[in-house]
Amino acid sequence: MNPIKQTEKPSSNSKMDYAPEYQPESHRHPLFKSIWLTALSFSYAYRANILSLILGILFGFLLSRTGATTFDFHAKLFLFENLQLLIVIGTSMVTTSIGLVLLKRYHVNSLVTGTEVDFVKKPYQKGLIGGSVLFGIGWAMTASCPGTIAAMMGEGKISGLFVISGLLLGTMAYGVLQAFISHEARHSEKSKE
Repeated sequence: MNPIKQTEKPSSNSKMDYAPEYQPESHRHPLFKSIWLTALSFSYAYRANILSLILGILFGFLLSRTGATTFDFHAKLFLFENLQLLIVIGTSMVTTSIGLVLLKRYHVNSLVTGTEVDFVKKPYQKGLIGGSVLFGIGWAMTASCPGTIAAMMGEGKISGLFVISGLLLGTMAYGVLQAFISHEARHSEKSKE
């Protein structure tokens, strides 16, 4: 009278917890299919990071090919002897400007998230001009900018390690200084009350 068929439990000395007919389908895949499914799920979960890595490698390769990682080109640029690097920078600015206009006009969606790309205008800050001058001085002294440091290290130039160390220390100092300034501003407002 009981329509549900009772299955036989495996013996206690069996290594299986469940009978073979109760094992999930995912446990029955061959080794290569399991590896393929794992790689596929990994690439889907980290698609933004993988795309960024590929584009970063391509960008570094192009920087290296144009001479942007060579100290001589930077020195000759600042001495106005060879303007090849300036032409590369100008070309990239024009290309970027055209690309931004097209992205804004056609409301393009992001490759990774699928949402519309949003362009938020950053507000002007007081220290922007001073920071730009400081950036230019650092660029002239090290013959590199933040975009070229990774490419320089990829080429095996040890000086890139020193430049990135200085860049990280400067960024940390900026963060500490900003925290100190905001703390002092809050403290002075409380003392006025």
